[in-house]
Amino acid sequence: MNFMSRKLWMIGGLGLALGGCATKVAPVQYNLGLARAEYRDYAKARANICNEEPRVVTDELGSMNKLLTEFLSSTEQVKNPKSVDHARALETLKEAEGSLGKVLDVYQANLGAVRKCDFAKSGAIAELAQQGTGLLEQSRERMTESSQLIAVKNAQQKWLEEAPQREQTARQTWCAKNPEVGSTDLYYARKFADGRTEWLFCDGHIVQSGPKGGEPTLVSPDGLSAKDRRKVKPPRYIEAANGYPVEEMDKQPTSAAEPSAPAHSSSAGGN
Repeated sequence: MNFMSRKLWMIGGLGLALGGCATKVAPVQYNLGLARAEYRDYAKARANICNEEPRVVTDELGSMNKLLTEFLSSTEQVKNPKSVDHARALETLKEAEGSLGKVLDVYQANLGAVRKCDFAKSGAIAELAQQGTGLLEQSRERMTESSQLIAVKNAQQKWLEEAPQREQTARQTWCAKNPEVGSTDLYYARKFADGRTEWLFCDGHIVQSGPKGGEPTLVSPDGLSAKDRRKVKPPRYIEAANGYPVEEMDKQPTSAAEPSAPAHSSSAGGN
């Protein structure tokens, strides 16, 4: 091998070695609702983001920031059940619950690493990194709040699904086989998360109170005969409802830590 050939071989070998240090990191596509973004896990690939082309980093940060902006916008009404966007917000959060946290971890690591790059000291990348930091923090807060909210929603749904069985058990425990109309034997009471309350009587009557309180009202069962209607004294039902022990009321959870149902005792019955 002559001198010139040896020199070219050495330069080629050095180029291959340097090229190996700058191996491109494969992008990962993440979809959330209608939004999508591409990002790279540089830490996992043991790669330096500063070796990436600035254009690629710019596109990546912009893509992630757009996704997080859309995520925050689409979940803004999650605490407002009356909003037309509430259901969509819950759906998006449930979709994000098992995946977005990991993506945020990667993005946080990337934002920390990119600040050390010379090309990120100023300009578009510096601005995108600053914006991304704010969006990242807001997204984590939204996820934390929403995780608690979803847990409450799940507990409330479970309470609704199991309420008929609790009602039936209470009826079998406290009511006679053929209850007498007008006896005001009260066997079960429940309070919904919005404040609505119902007191159920063995003869089929129900006392109801609205979410904002106010005077309770008596609702009679269908098909009551004229003879039986004369036996019904509404004030007695209202009095029995007001005397029902609050601690024994079946309350729909307002937090995930609350039990779904109380332990009923013999004091639940009326007179």
